Amino acid sequence: MSKRLPARPNLEHLRAQAKALLTGLREGDAEAARTLAENLPEAAKLSLVEIRLADAQAAIARKTGFAAWPFLARHVDLLRSMEGTWAFRSLELDGHPVPSSMLSNSRLLLDGDRFRTESPEATYEGIFTIDVEKEPQRIDIDFIEGPEAGNRCEGLFRLDGGQMTLCLGLVGSSRPERFASAPGSGHALEVLVRADSARPSGVDGGAVPVAVLKPVPVNPGAFEAVLTPNMAKLQGAWEPLELITSGMPLQASYLPFGSRTNSGVETKVVFGGQTMVHAKVRFNETAIPCEVDYLNLVGKGKGSITRGLFRWDGDEAVFCMGAPGAPRPSDFSCDAGSGRTYSRWKRAVARR
Repeated sequence: MSKRLPARPNLEHLRAQAKALLTGLREGDAEAARTLAENLPEAAKLSLVEIRLADAQAAIARKTGFAAWPFLARHVDLLRSMEGTWAFRSLELDGHPVPSSMLSNSRLLLDGDRFRTESPEATYEGIFTIDVEKEPQRIDIDFIEGPEAGNRCEGLFRLDGGQMTLCLGLVGSSRPERFASAPGSGHALEVLVRADSARPSGVDGGAVPVAVLKPVPVNPGAFEAVLTPNMAKLQGAWEPLELITSGMPLQASYLPFGSRTNSGVETKVVFGGQTMVHAKVRFNETAIPCEVDYLNLVGKGKGSITRGLFRWDGDEAVFCMGAPGAPRPSDFSCDAGSGRTYSRWKRAVARR
């Protein structure tokens, strides 16, 4: 979407811009004349007395990426009508329903084009854009802060009074074509109900982490990964026993929605149909404890290296990974604010 609206767009503010543009034109302001010429060239044949507020509004609409003022007005009106606090009525991840008991402590807060999603496993913040000229209407979500910082989801949305339905392509998946989530689709289908119409406080979209602003790319050809004994033993599918991110444990009821698959020198970690890690892996088995490096192939850290530690606890595989580009952890601790991810895995049992 190529809209260029200010943060938390307000129709009264945009109307004021149009009035100010019209005043500037009538007063001979050069910048106002340039704005009109660049965005509404058909008005060049009009004299100053012939230019009306509707022409100024059309120029403002075009400047912000809309074909005409009514499209801009409809967009902003719908955006403002989405504001408030929303509770999750139902959620399907990759075609699998999430138990309602797991949704009771989650909510979505919208303020203009800013959002915050609060749930037991994490808080996500960012900016979203909508396209009401498409059918079905589209939504793009850019994560600014939280576990998905730097990633984008593309999807569909539908607002029906006090109910909102979202169908999102999880990170790495395509935009859905309809409101459905099937196994293997990588789509999430969410139905939310309005809990409060008031504009929520403190929803600013989050702060961009330095790691997102300044990624350090790595030449994949320089990353030598071989099938070491540890990697050979890890081949196949694994189920999570524990996951802690910066001191915050993932709720146990969410663990069944996760998996780790190792194939050759690549590993993929998926939760709820969403790929959290897809990387080439190399081990330094001469180090104590064993060192492990990921060359990230997708997501916010694509092209960067994540450094960590690995050990076996009996038949359980244990990882402690730093943030992409961060120094290697010195131990298996995972304190609040550390940016580390600690996880334990067991061999998956084949289901009949």
